[in-house]
Amino acid sequence: MYQAAVLNKSKVNPYLADQILNATPEQLLLKAYDYAVVHSEKKDMIKTNRAIQVLTGFLRFDDESYSELSQRLLRLYQFCEEQTRKNNFEIVTKILSELRESWLNAVQNKQVA
Repeated sequence: MYQAAVLNKSKVNPYLADQILNATPEQLLLKAYDYAVVHSEKKDMIKTNRAIQVLTGFLRFDDESYSELSQRLLRLYQFCEEQTRKNNFEIVTKILSELRESWLNAVQNKQVA
């Protein structure tokens, strides 16, 4: 999603490209949530589901310590995709906003520790 915007030179926002290319994985995760929430609020099914697919790509099933959380998030993401297809964007926006807030808190707590 973001990488395509960076590589498509004719439509590149240099500030956004710099932010993405220099972002930490945590910052990229939050940006993906931001994108998903914004497009869910706009009731854009395609862009919302594209962002959810990017979020799904962040899940880690290869590490046992992350596997259970990844399974639960996957089910939530699948539910959100299904709800966008049913035009239930309010619940999708609520879920994604709350998940974003939780990740933001986790990132901030990690930085403090």
